[in-house]
Amino acid sequence: MSREFPFLPGATTVGVVFKDGVILASEKRVAYGYLVLSKAGKKVFKITDKVGAACAGLVGDMQILAKEAAAYASLHSLECRRPIKVNSVAKVMANLLFERRLFPLLTQTIIGGVDEDGPHLYVLDPLGSVIADKYASVGSGAEIATGILEAGYKEGLMVEEAKDLVFRSIKAAVARDVQSGDGADFLIITNDGTKEESVDFK
Repeated sequence: MSREFPFLPGATTVGVVFKDGVILASEKRVAYGYLVLSKAGKKVFKITDKVGAACAGLVGDMQILAKEAAAYASLHSLECRRPIKVNSVAKVMANLLFERRLFPLLTQTIIGGVDEDGPHLYVLDPLGSVIADKYASVGSGAEIATGILEAGYKEGLMVEEAKDLVFRSIKAAVARDVQSGDGADFLIITNDGTKEESVDFK
């Protein structure tokens, strides 16, 4: 007797801490099972001028989570008259996820950014656990991407080295994971702010 499994959306999403900041990146394909719904899906979000999120999972869940987190971050900045810290954004997002634990938002999330204590990276699961790390990958292509990250990561990477490592990890995952592909979006976060870039796979 055959067993049927529900189709869950795939993705390859990566975050890396480098010397002066953080890079968040994700490929662009939005796929449900064997159907590619879009080749231009955006899975990397700016939360504040110095904090971003990159997600894997349901695009609608990613979008609502990022918007809510951005709203709370703005309120914090207005009330406290100072920018919100990266770990505070991660905790806010963890609380939003945990509140919905009975009907969870189907998204794995990487939060990255820079504050007065330096660059930080956190990984969150759909129930709101928060794990700090120097590099991370989530999504259906995470196993392949993590192998490239582990082999190539070292402390004190310069921005171009970090970008190359992130690009290679996503490209390796895209080559083997059918639910990932069609280029990648990058969010590069430093003390100077955030910069978005997009690349195509040839």
